[in-house]
Amino acid sequence: MQIAVLAETATGERRVAATPETVKKLGALGATVSVEAGAGKGANIPDSAFADAGAKIGSRADVLSGAQLILGIQGPDAAGLPKGALVVASLNPYQSKDRLAAYAVGGIEALAMEFMPRITRAQSMDILSSQANLAGYKAVIDAAESYGRAFPMMMTAAGTISAARCFVMGVGVAGLQAIATAKRLGAVVSATDVRLATKEQILSLGGKPVFVEDEETKAAETSGGYAKEMSDAYKAKQAALVSETIAKQDIVITTALIPGRPAPRLVTAAQVATMKPGSVIVDLAVSQGGNVEGSKADERVVTDNGVTILGFSNYPSRLATDASALFARNLLTFVTTFWDKEAKTLVLPEDDEIVKAIRVTAGGAIVHPNLQA
Repeated sequence: MQIAVLAETATGERRVAATPETVKKLGALGATVSVEAGAGKGANIPDSAFADAGAKIGSRADVLSGAQLILGIQGPDAAGLPKGALVVASLNPYQSKDRLAAYAVGGIEALAMEFMPRITRAQSMDILSSQANLAGYKAVIDAAESYGRAFPMMMTAAGTISAARCFVMGVGVAGLQAIATAKRLGAVVSATDVRLATKEQILSLGGKPVFVEDEETKAAETSGGYAKEMSDAYKAKQAALVSETIAKQDIVITTALIPGRPAPRLVTAAQVATMKPGSVIVDLAVSQGGNVEGSKADERVVTDNGVTILGFSNYPSRLATDASALFARNLLTFVTTFWDKEAKTLVLPEDDEIVKAIRVTAGGAIVHPNLQA
């Protein structure tokens, strides 16, 4: 099987879908791997490292010629892709239906890795988790850099410096890593989520849970492990609790996302106005509309009361080397799981729960039930 790894073309995307480690392991399966020249530059992986691992290096046209499997971070444009090829990448399906339609017309089968089901068998293929983990870490580092004060309590001969107070909103993978990182840096950490089940996770990391506990909260998680959209009544109670909490914070990190929907508004301008000058908010959901009123993608916003709001549209790309390594391993695990050793090719059973969950185009059509018009 011929596998192609292309250079990413999206603005600000520095990651690459393979590393020398994964290229070598794909080659050991019997695959031929071709990497577009310069594909690893943003992740500090030179072409020579890919070549040493056994990859062929060439132009985009050379790499795509005869390619049967195309691995990507973000889905490539359909133009130039070989008919019948399989694309495996993060496809942003809800916002990229035109691209998916072009795949279908071009006879491309596409698998959206962000649709990976949250089941035990698929954990090591879960790109959302691997990338969100790094995003949560980086959010705290960015907050610390912008805060302008120390995170930990420091007792000195000149007096005591109080620890920073950090509030994490949304306790998924990114939120949990944000809690852990802020604690390691010495902050006093609290956190909230609509899912009551996260309370124990917050406590286990040394954070203080901040919850509205009612019947709706008990049913606030989908079977896939994601947060549900909550009622207006719940949102009002949550807003009151958040307002009381947020006014005391130095750092606020928001991480709440709902698949296929705009990000829920967690922090209003009025709540931001209660924070102290010099406080910092990091909005990890800014690319889907933002959790924070006033946040702007890839811009540093300073409010009238001196609060800095940060929001980057592609957090994992800001840690491109590690993010690439994890993403590439997710892809490698997927390929290995469905690899036919005898035929030395990828075989995707129609009835497999993973395949059914992530297949978005096949047979000239968009086939995923969540994407049907």
